[in-house]
Amino acid sequence: MFAEQGISAGAAWIARAKAHNFFSWSAQDAINPIAMVRGEGCYFWDADGKRYFDLNSQSMCMNIGHGERRVIDAIKAQAEELAYAGPGMVTRVRVELGEALATVTPPGLEHFFYGTGGADANENAVKMARAVTGRHKILARYRSYHGATYGAMSLTGDQRRWASEPGMAGVVRYYDPYKYRSLLYREGDSDGEFTARCLAQIEETLMFEGPHTVAAILMETVTGTNGVIVPPDGYLQGVRALCDRYGILLICDEVMTGFGRTGAWFGVDHWGVVPDMITMAKGLTSAYLPLSTVAVNARVFDHFRTHVFYGGLTYSAHPICLAAALATLRVIQEDDLVGNAAAMGRVLADLLDELKAEHPAIGDVRSIGLLGCIELVKNRESKEPLAPYTGGGEVMPKLAAYLREHGVYTYVWRNLLHTNPPLCVTEEQLRAVMAIVNDALMIADSAIA
Repeated sequence: MFAEQGISAGAAWIARAKAHNFFSWSAQDAINPIAMVRGEGCYFWDADGKRYFDLNSQSMCMNIGHGERRVIDAIKAQAEELAYAGPGMVTRVRVELGEALATVTPPGLEHFFYGTGGADANENAVKMARAVTGRHKILARYRSYHGATYGAMSLTGDQRRWASEPGMAGVVRYYDPYKYRSLLYREGDSDGEFTARCLAQIEETLMFEGPHTVAAILMETVTGTNGVIVPPDGYLQGVRALCDRYGILLICDEVMTGFGRTGAWFGVDHWGVVPDMITMAKGLTSAYLPLSTVAVNARVFDHFRTHVFYGGLTYSAHPICLAAALATLRVIQEDDLVGNAAAMGRVLADLLDELKAEHPAIGDVRSIGLLGCIELVKNRESKEPLAPYTGGGEVMPKLAAYLREHGVYTYVWRNLLHTNPPLCVTEEQLRAVMAIVNDALMIADSAIA
């Protein structure tokens, strides 16, 4: 029918999908998806044969890239060996993955509770923290995202939580170490001075709330969708010290930053800090199958040696998902994707600096490894964002449309353009895609001229 009407294969797929499917994060009449059919490395193709460079690794998750046969073959082999086992069962792959994860996580974080996504990992970590400490409050940052389930959305600080409020009780907000926009930053401050103010604000919040009521401080080690906010040196170490001083657990959300994205196995590795718990998903399987885990230290694990943990899911420790994770870890190690992310991250940082020098609409660029972001403004002096905090406006959709038209897929939201390619990217590929980004940014420049 569609062919007779002169409609492309991709448009036909989309029309059929919209007839019966409910899409996330969207007003259904406004969605404009890509009909995606296959992927390889840093690229994917739509149903009409058009190739796209995946500058966002889909949802910042396909760290090893598309179409990795070693993971696909491991999934097939596990399905043939054992397709499912209940969460209380021991399987070969559960044994092997636990041992493998313990070799790459920070020292002391060697027990793993499995779920299906980053949101449930964060909710389980909070449940554990409350049980271990006997306290109920959780400190979480304003510019943060921790997942879309009810509890995780309550922990989220950005405007995506508004539609779900009132949320989970006991969440207290604190400010981000966001030098570019923080009211705690004074022009000319050293990183040490800015860090001291941030830590003082956190401690003041603890005093107002009563540290004896606070179970955990939760943070994305490096802020993800809210603008790749990289903490200054001393910040994470200072938060760790505050937690130790008041008997509070530190939970680092590494759903996005884990497994090489920042040029280290985990973001915390850059600062030599070991949290009490790390939540992980996305890069754990490179999204080949859904899986999350909470890595916990001895303080947390020992509590549950004699106390029941009231949590679990039908698909916890699903053997096929565990097999995808185990194979993903091996690919990361065999191909040294952590090292490549560090090396290509330096290239990306240089390219971002060059873009900032060329385009007056760029207010700031930030990156660590292959996690990057361009922040666009109407005026560099006032720092007025090019789009509202809640998203939309006229310019950013045009910029996103230009990129898509020219075969680049990435995350464009608010006044932010993200640059998060798969960790297997080469310098040639990175320079080529950023050249297209360079052309697209002329749209932003012309809007503020």
